[in-house]
Amino acid sequence: MAEKLTKQSVDYPRWYQEVVLQAGLADYAPVKGCMIIKPYGYTLWENMQRELDRMFKETGHVNAYFPLLIPESFMKKEAEHVEGFSPELAVVTHAGGKQLEEPYVIRPTSETIIWDTYRKWIQSYRDLPLLINQWANVMRWEMRTRLFLRTTEFLWQEGHTAHATAEEAQDETLRMLEIYRRFAEDYMAVPVITGLKSEREKFAGAVSTYSIEALMGDRKALQAGTSHNLGQNFAKAFDVTFLNAEGEREHVWATSWGVSTRLIGAIVMAHGDDDGLILPPRLAPIQMVVVPIYRSDEEQETTVSAARALVEQLIRAGVRVHLDDRDQLRPGWKYAEWELKGVPIRVELGPRDVANASARLAFRVDREKRDVPLAELPALAQELLDETHRKLFDRALKFREENTFRVDSWEEFQERLDEPGGFLYAHWDGTSETEEAIQNATRATIRCIPLDDDLEDGVCVYSGKPSRRRVIFAKAY
Repeated sequence: MAEKLTKQSVDYPRWYQEVVLQAGLADYAPVKGCMIIKPYGYTLWENMQRELDRMFKETGHVNAYFPLLIPESFMKKEAEHVEGFSPELAVVTHAGGKQLEEPYVIRPTSETIIWDTYRKWIQSYRDLPLLINQWANVMRWEMRTRLFLRTTEFLWQEGHTAHATAEEAQDETLRMLEIYRRFAEDYMAVPVITGLKSEREKFAGAVSTYSIEALMGDRKALQAGTSHNLGQNFAKAFDVTFLNAEGEREHVWATSWGVSTRLIGAIVMAHGDDDGLILPPRLAPIQMVVVPIYRSDEEQETTVSAARALVEQLIRAGVRVHLDDRDQLRPGWKYAEWELKGVPIRVELGPRDVANASARLAFRVDREKRDVPLAELPALAQELLDETHRKLFDRALKFREENTFRVDSWEEFQERLDEPGGFLYAHWDGTSETEEAIQNATRATIRCIPLDDDLEDGVCVYSGKPSRRRVIFAKAY
C-alpha cells in the first residue's frame, strides 16, 4: 500500500506532491523542473484533449502543427512580447557540432512563428477567418516548479485565429473563454469566474486578456485558462495584411487562447482530500472499478465470474470500467488504492451480493454506500456518474462561496487574506501602481475584473481613491 498521505491541514503543498506521485499521475524527470507524465495521468490528459478538441471543432477550428524551434529574430519583432518572455526563454546556440548563425528559441508560445506563416497564407478577406489550433509542448525556464502547476516543459493547446474586423476578433476571444468555462464546469466539475485581466497581468503583446479563475482547496486561486485579443499587434509586427471587400489593404485582427496540463493540477487541488484524488467522472481514466470479494476458491470462482459479466455489460453501456481481480491483495488494500486514485464509483461484489443479484456501490465524492440490483446497474451507470459530477461541482461551488468575501477596508483586506484566504471582492482605483503596491504588501494579485458584475461606485481599499467597480484579489499559484 502507498505511504499514508500528509494531511492537507498540516502541509498542503506536501500533500499535493504526494498525491500526484502516489496516485501515479506523474514523476520527476532527470532534467530539473521537468516531469514525466505517467499513463494514469496521461490518460486523464487524453480525456481532456478529446473533449476540448471536439468543442473546438464544433466551433469551426481545425488542428495544425508548427515547429518547436523559432528563429530568435522572430521573438524580437513584437517588443512587448519579447520583453514579457525574455527571462523564460531557452535558446539553442549550437547544433550539428557547430555554432548556429542565428540561435533558435525553443517554443514558449507560438504567436511569432504562426504569424510569420500567416503572412503567406492570408491575402484576401476570402481567406478569413482563419481558425487554427495546435496541440503541442512548450518550454518556459521556470525558477520555482511544481508538478503540473508550473514546469519547465508542459503540454497544452494553443489556438491562433485571424479575422477581418476588430469586432470578429473580440467575439472570438469571448467565445473561446466561454468554451473554457463550460469545459471547466461541465467536465472538470470546477466552478470558475470569467473576467478581464488588468493591464499589469495581461499576456505580453495582447490588447486584452481574459481568464477563467478557480479556487483551490487551500484557498489560493489558479488561472485555469486564458483567451487573448491580440488586436493588430502581431499582424503589424509580421506585416500580415489582406485585401478587404472594398479593395483596400489592411492588417488582420488576431486572437490566441490556451489551456495546459495545469488543469490536472486544478482537478487535484479543487477536489482532493486527505485520502487522495477525487476525479470528475466525465474525465476520470476509470469511472468504475469492480472489486470481487471472496474467501475461498469456490467463492472466488463465483464472484469473479459475476464481476466479469458485469464489467462486460458496463463496457457495452459506455462506462470506462476496470476489474480488480488481483488475488494476492485483500479488498481493504484495493479500496484504499482506488480511493487514492480517485475512481468515482467502486463496485463491491461478494458471494452474498451475487446470491442477492445486487452490488454495493461506494461513491468517492461523499463516501455514500448504496445497494443496486446487478441487472439495473448498467442502465443506471451514466445517471450515477452524472449525479457524482453534480455533487462534486456543488461541493466545489459551496466551498468557493464560503471563501469569497466582500471587503471595504485595507485592514479587513489583510485580515481576510491571511485567514482564511480565498477570493476578495474589493474596490481598486484602476492604477498599476496601486496594484503593484498591494502585491508587494500582501502577495495578492488581481485575478480578474469579473465580466458578470455590475459597476459599483466606491473607494479603493488601498489608496482611498475613487473606484468604479470591485475586482477579485487572491493569492495564487
